[in-house]
Amino acid sequence: MPIKAVPDRHTHGPATGGRLQTLRIMLVDDHPIVRRGLRQLLEEQRDVTIAAEASNGDEVLAQLRDRDFDVVILDLAMPGRSGLDVLKDIRQEWPALPVLVLSMHPAGQFARRAMSAGALGYLTKDSAPTELVEAIDRVRSGRPFTTAASGSAAAPAPHETLSDREYQVFRLIASGRTASEIASDIGLSVKTISTYRTRLLEKLGMRTNAELMRYALQEGLID
Repeated sequence: MPIKAVPDRHTHGPATGGRLQTLRIMLVDDHPIVRRGLRQLLEEQRDVTIAAEASNGDEVLAQLRDRDFDVVILDLAMPGRSGLDVLKDIRQEWPALPVLVLSMHPAGQFARRAMSAGALGYLTKDSAPTELVEAIDRVRSGRPFTTAASGSAAAPAPHETLSDREYQVFRLIASGRTASEIASDIGLSVKTISTYRTRLLEKLGMRTNAELMRYALQEGLID
């Protein structure tokens, strides 16, 4: 299922008169082998080129400020700033740029957060190649795409009431990271992380990190 060619319309740059143009994609993933596989897969498609690659949020923003892209394919789990934070920056500076999140995490809670942060699509890494092509085709034409239905009218689970930053800290604590490690990872102070931990325990009705870990495992929120 090839990606259809469309008139050139630089997503965050000037229009170029309606001529047909190769689709320019930025791949964002901190694993080189993943980027290589995606590049090989996508460049088999007609009128598609991988115009840039990035492995973290700073590289993403630097590339976007330097050149034009039609679609960004973004992983959520990266060193340093989270993919959700990067999404919010992209949405603020380049509101019309389509972002497709390609993540190892199942849809549902993760898809909802990604779409709320500014993604136009959410796809899991275990999806078929044809589904990736379809997702790119959808988001680059301004239509949302998700791997599966991302929710229902049921009451939200306790973790779904957390803010994005609370949720990020929650998952890191549940993964066994210490307060100092988390602080270093996401650029906050140890005191701030401890404040988040206290708030998390209160919101989730728990008392210890072990309870947070058990809950996260039961809900499939950590690897």
